[in-house]
Amino acid sequence: MRLVVQRVQRAEVRVAGEVVGAVGVGFMVLVGVGRDSTLEQVRWLADRLVGLRVFADEQGRMNRCLEEVGGAVLLVSQFTLYGDTRKGRRPSFSAAADAEKGKRLYEALGELLEQRGVVVARGVFGAMMEVELVNDGPVTLVMESPCSS
Repeated sequence: MRLVVQRVQRAEVRVAGEVVGAVGVGFMVLVGVGRDSTLEQVRWLADRLVGLRVFADEQGRMNRCLEEVGGAVLLVSQFTLYGDTRKGRRPSFSAAADAEKGKRLYEALGELLEQRGVVVARGVFGAMMEVELVNDGPVTLVMESPCSS
């Protein structure tokens, strides 16, 4: 499983021009589910995401986590994170999970974050979405679960 995590001042996602999810301070997370991704990997990533210390403390150092800043998470499904561009001009998505598995693990990530006390907003799985955000820093990290495909 692969995540692109962006620390944001605010972010929102729209489907057909209508806002379906929005957050203030926190993370906007693009979620890619691989063919070999597992629920165990989702649990690992949820724990890492909640504890990720990338928000400024009183000295301006990246030393605070979501809970400490009252942050929220906007999850956006993004199967193209598993696009392979090494051959030809059109990406291959053969390493991405099928839609059923992708949706199940994407939803599981949101549920696990909520169980840990994080406010979670979501895009619409499989929909054409418009994402708008103000990246804070900018701080952008790629997170992969152990044994990712």
